[in-house]
Amino acid sequence: MKAALSIDASKAAALFIDLQEEHRKDSRYLVEGFDAIIANVRRLQQTARAAGIPVLHSAYVVDLSTQPAKPFHPVMPDGSSAFSDVKNPLSAICPEVGPAGDEIVLVKTEASTFAQGDAGMALRARGVEWVFIAGVWTEACIAATVKDAIGLGFRVILVKDACGSGSAAMHQTAILNLANRLYGGAVTDTDGACRMMAGETVKAWMVEGSVPLRFTYENAADLYLDL
Repeated sequence: MKAALSIDASKAAALFIDLQEEHRKDSRYLVEGFDAIIANVRRLQQTARAAGIPVLHSAYVVDLSTQPAKPFHPVMPDGSSAFSDVKNPLSAICPEVGPAGDEIVLVKTEASTFAQGDAGMALRARGVEWVFIAGVWTEACIAATVKDAIGLGFRVILVKDACGSGSAAMHQTAILNLANRLYGGAVTDTDGACRMMAGETVKAWMVEGSVPLRFTYENAADLYLDL
């Protein structure tokens, strides 16, 4: 259901996940609507910085020269990682949404930004309660990060139109699955998130009860729009 929500900006942070060049330049890993996602992320970052909300970035980077490949990890004929390889320039964060000043960049080798502990410690050190989350891919690294954040006791505000995946269907169903279990948090869009960061009260989707969004192939897109 949608309900009025406001947050204390002094207890908020914004986390941007895996906004790397490969998702707009590598034909194997293109994210649908990536340019629009980048534009929305820029708005979120600008608003967060203006409100004094800490901005954190994470990037998936694989260096098989310093650590063995995980079981079944895809590799290229030369032994490098098939995605996000440390030596591939396309593993870099897109410059338009990259870190400014001394903003933290968390380099990860797991789907979840919280898997290696640094993110959780960084947020707790700042007294963070609410975490705005955006980035790619929705069903993979976003979903893993959101679930871990909830498990650590953070309240997640998932910004649906600042996330994306390989197709609209992949993205929208992933958002619906997360919305069904986003305990303690909310789903909104970029406009709503920016207004919350600026101190406004916004109507946002918050889960009530057990798995309320019983979506089908036919109604998933409409339910996503209604969030």
